[in-house]
Amino acid sequence: MAVAGKYNKYPAQPPPARAGRAPVGLRQFALAVHDVEGVPAACVLLQDRFDLDVNVLLLGAYIGVQGKTLTADDVDAARAVVDTWHTEVVRPLRAVRRRLKSGPAPAPDARTASLRRHVAGSELDAELVELDELGRWADEFDAPRGAGSVVEHTTTAMELVVQSYDGGTVDGAVAAALAVIATAAGRQEGAPT
Repeated sequence: MAVAGKYNKYPAQPPPARAGRAPVGLRQFALAVHDVEGVPAACVLLQDRFDLDVNVLLLGAYIGVQGKTLTADDVDAARAVVDTWHTEVVRPLRAVRRRLKSGPAPAPDARTASLRRHVAGSELDAELVELDELGRWADEFDAPRGAGSVVEHTTTAMELVVQSYDGGTVDGAVAAALAVIATAAGRQEGAPT
């Protein structure tokens, strides 16, 4: 996700937290979680290692903090909503943004830096469109609540997302990254305590 942190200089600011403990939408939740220290690096690690869609990962966290049980079929259904958009729009924009960082000539220079900022803005806009589509899917998602803590639900849901990308294996580094994201997700306004 092209959001805040040292991994992206073109942040989208999370909306201000709402008063009370009312649930928040996926977009607000994802931006707030991604803004927590350590989360951008964890997301980039998982994105680069498994070529996964961070927005789908944060959807898993969003479902998890609600205490709902997510299945592999649910992950497949959510991915079906956005995979084509992600593959044909988000990834190409990301590839251009990353490529402009070091070349081809005349990049990098002042002119191409300006272009890179514009491409990054378009990438972010594309990711926000994707988050909104996933948010509509989440609004209609109905699943039983399971026993366990918010962090357990969130971690389990995100593990399913990781595994949906070519059988991604949850090893020590992956588990640590998921723990960072799950902890940040569990602390968001609107998450059950």
